[in-house]
Amino acid sequence: MKRRNKIVATLAFALMTSLGVNAQSKDSNAEFGVKGGVNFSNMYTDDVDDENVLTSFNAGVYAKLPISDNIAIQPELLYSRKGAELVYNNALAEGTAKFKLNYIELPVLFKVNLTDNFNIHAGPYFAYLVNAQVTNETENGTFNFEDNYNNDDFNKFDYGLSAGVGLDFEGMGIGVRYNYGLQTVGKEREFAGTTYTLPDGKNSNLSLYLSVRLN
Repeated sequence: MKRRNKIVATLAFALMTSLGVNAQSKDSNAEFGVKGGVNFSNMYTDDVDDENVLTSFNAGVYAKLPISDNIAIQPELLYSRKGAELVYNNALAEGTAKFKLNYIELPVLFKVNLTDNFNIHAGPYFAYLVNAQVTNETENGTFNFEDNYNNDDFNKFDYGLSAGVGLDFEGMGIGVRYNYGLQTVGKEREFAGTTYTLPDGKNSNLSLYLSVRLN
């Protein structure tokens, strides 16, 4: 499993590096840098809401490949933690459950600068699940459902749509972006002859980021 994760990560990095090298040879204005920020994520079924938000992080590298003076393609390679946090309090138990899903993520964004500093960007993202962690903090020690989950209970691949806005300054940038997942997080499972999917939600993630140009 670890070997497969390393292979996927290496291939993704090689893809991004190849894009960057090709663009740099065609356009000296190609930009490369690092970026990172804060994730506010949850999982939705029918409608996205602001409940069950897990606060986490994202970090990685990017390449900005100009098409014209104001338009560029921006692929990124990120390590991003998504998931959800559920606080429960009922007659049986009280506690906090957390689904922490660690992805290698590849957004490919179409970026348009509306002014010298202000940009909008949108495009698809593709992600590979490196590791899944389920934790449960409860006053009732008998309610420890995290032992029922492992990496094989989650879909390895995720994909969806990304859109955001940003401010570009000399050598750095800040912005906010939203990822709308289109793949169900959990796999189908069987229990007592019944097939169900748990967790049956899809990823929803709002991120705040800071980017720093390296060239």
